[in-house]
Amino acid sequence: MRNRFLTLILITSLCAIAVPAQGEAISADTTMKLIKTINGSISPKSVRSSGDGLVSAHNMMYRHSVTVYDAKTFELIKTIPDSVSLKSFGYSKSSSNFKGAPVEGSYSPDGKYLYVTNYAMYGPGYNKEGHDTCSPASGYDTSFVYRINRSTYEIDAVYPVGSVPKVVEVTPDNKYVLVTNWCSYTLTIISVETQKVVKTIKIGRYPRGIAVSKDSKKAYVAEMGGSRIHVIDLQDFSVSYIPIGSNPRAIVLSPDNSMLYATMNLSGRVASWDLFANKAGKTVKTGNAARSLAISSDGTALFVVNFTSDTISKVRTSDMKVLQTLNACNEPIGITYDGLTGNTWVACYKGQIKIYSNS
Repeated sequence: MRNRFLTLILITSLCAIAVPAQGEAISADTTMKLIKTINGSISPKSVRSSGDGLVSAHNMMYRHSVTVYDAKTFELIKTIPDSVSLKSFGYSKSSSNFKGAPVEGSYSPDGKYLYVTNYAMYGPGYNKEGHDTCSPASGYDTSFVYRINRSTYEIDAVYPVGSVPKVVEVTPDNKYVLVTNWCSYTLTIISVETQKVVKTIKIGRYPRGIAVSKDSKKAYVAEMGGSRIHVIDLQDFSVSYIPIGSNPRAIVLSPDNSMLYATMNLSGRVASWDLFANKAGKTVKTGNAARSLAISSDGTALFVVNFTSDTISKVRTSDMKVLQTLNACNEPIGITYDGLTGNTWVACYKGQIKIYSNS
């Protein structure tokens, strides 16, 4: 009986690890190849896969839009303007339409919504646009997160957050929406149930990347102006720290949540941290100004954009070895991995999206 019980535990543990299906290529063994370049009225700061057939691009104040694409055909499905009536949501007395500036996006786990941060707001009462160099004392305007209903592709809710919100993530249990506020030095936690801000946590200089454990118990937040990952207990909001190193920007977790990976912007490196052993792993240089980061569904490969090198890199997670570095475009800034197709999408600041197969 005891042996059967131990066997059951072993099988359950193995099922928790992402394993490629029979005949499916292991991501670390494949090669990236450019298969599509998307042009048009875009200037994407980031791209994000929905996991169920869409990829969205968030085009900031340069285009005032979110563009949504079919992940398989690469066709443009919808261009969503960032204009909104704040009065209709009770946040302004002005009947004017306000514009935002979409930065990053995150899909709700139930597939119903896309949440988008806005670098700044434009309209009556907004007179002090945020800046990349700032502090809470700067007094820059606060901003909003939009919720886009995927059934209509319309903004159906807005949430007040801090100054210059950057990354947004929805917890896997669909309980919270988490937002890092670059100039406020805070993390905003929004309750999906109540549609209200339930907690604001001080992070430190320039909070940016967010990753959430698959059990929704912990959030990991990068303090880009420092050298720590803040570990937020989402049950009691207590905070502990991971001393990851200087200038962490983007964060992803391995599928089994045993490893954390972070880009270190100034050094152009990707660092790893063993969460089970609570110790630093290997790091690797990928290029100059390593910015955004994505991980393959099977957890064997990382994809990194190197902003000032104009390149993207593919890194094997088992030994943190760079497998490929490709010239991408002028200032690649965002990246996402689409698990349905196995393709990697790259946002180019100057107005393109590059799509790479992994085969």
